[in-house]
Amino acid sequence: MTSAHNMPCPICKVPLAMSDRRGVEIDYCPQCRGVWLDRGELDKIIERSAAEAAPRPAAPPPAYGHGNDYRRGYPKRRKSFLEELFD
Repeated sequence: MTSAHNMPCPICKVPLAMSDRRGVEIDYCPQCRGVWLDRGELDKIIERSAAEAAPRPAAPPPAYGHGNDYRRGYPKRRKSFLEELFD
């Protein structure tokens, strides 16, 4: 993360920091946690989130007798792009 062109936060006047999240540069204030997006960045975030949320082909059920049958039917939930955005 680097300084975002030395632009000050419009609220706190602290220099904004920049973070790259899956190819989208996000300017944020490390003090007030405000987030600023340039033109088109919100559209990119929405497109990538929709692509990740697209249904995937179902995997075949696991074979019986492998000792891990208690987990069948409960796949781990993936975080969406928007949830990971502010980690």
